[in-house]
Amino acid sequence: MAGTNVNCQEFTEQEQFSNNPSDAVMFNPCACFVPGNVIPNFIPGLKVQVFHGLEWKKKGHFAIRDCFDLYCTHGKATTARFEKLAIKHRYFDVVETGWPKLDGLFKSSSYQWPSRTNDPVILYAPTFSPALTSAPELYEEIIRLSSLHSWQWLIKFHPKMDPVWMEKYQGLSVPNIKVVTDSDVSNLLQAADIMVSDTSSIIGEFALLGKPAVTLNNAEPGDYLINIEQPLDLEAAIVSALQPSAQLKKQVKNYAQDLHPYHDGLSAERVLAATEDRLAAGQRGLKKKPVNLFRNLKMRYQLGFWRP
Repeated sequence: MAGTNVNCQEFTEQEQFSNNPSDAVMFNPCACFVPGNVIPNFIPGLKVQVFHGLEWKKKGHFAIRDCFDLYCTHGKATTARFEKLAIKHRYFDVVETGWPKLDGLFKSSSYQWPSRTNDPVILYAPTFSPALTSAPELYEEIIRLSSLHSWQWLIKFHPKMDPVWMEKYQGLSVPNIKVVTDSDVSNLLQAADIMVSDTSSIIGEFALLGKPAVTLNNAEPGDYLINIEQPLDLEAAIVSALQPSAQLKKQVKNYAQDLHPYHDGLSAERVLAATEDRLAAGQRGLKKKPVNLFRNLKMRYQLGFWRP
């Protein structure tokens, strides 16, 4: 575990963690499963990239940083490009497994709003990236719409969201707006009728449930989204999303199939199987992974680890 943004309170009593890199080295793993972008080469074991989101549009998603031996991809949308990169670089494998985080999505219960009504539930889940987030632009409009309609707003922020905007939304005293701080989002996705976002990876998760999303200035808007360019267009877009056309439903379904076709809850098992296969096969004629001396020295410096 590394980084100041990690909230150790989220770990359960059954989970063990350490912020000391020496512990990871002494554990001597045969494989490391990494949801981040990098891992130092001094930690033993096969390095497996499992990704931290479905959003492949964000900068750097397809960047090859010389850290991984195996990429476990989610669906055709990403698998094909990583397979091309594997042919180019020739030192890592690519196996489409699905995303383990989603194994419980389809079995999750719905979030229960206190004194639940039959009014539509809107999940607002913006990204944290300053260049892409809609949180500042939609703040006033969400307040305005909450006073005009009985829509129930659930708001879920990424842990890295600017604290200033998190506090502004949390400070709202509006009966039909609730900011949810739970780490699990599966029950929120199940509860919502539609989503409002921007360029967040959670849009892809929501699409897997066959539900439409409204986005503000999405980085690469597709036909599966109702994308708007101005906050004042939000109201009309929500009305459209709450009564989606047959064409929009089909486009959402097609996008979800391309992004993540697995609904069986077995992605974690496929990741383990792919890892075991790679461990058993060894390098199999693959090139040796680049040393990337500068990046690994930088990680040693950041972690304060200088042992061989």
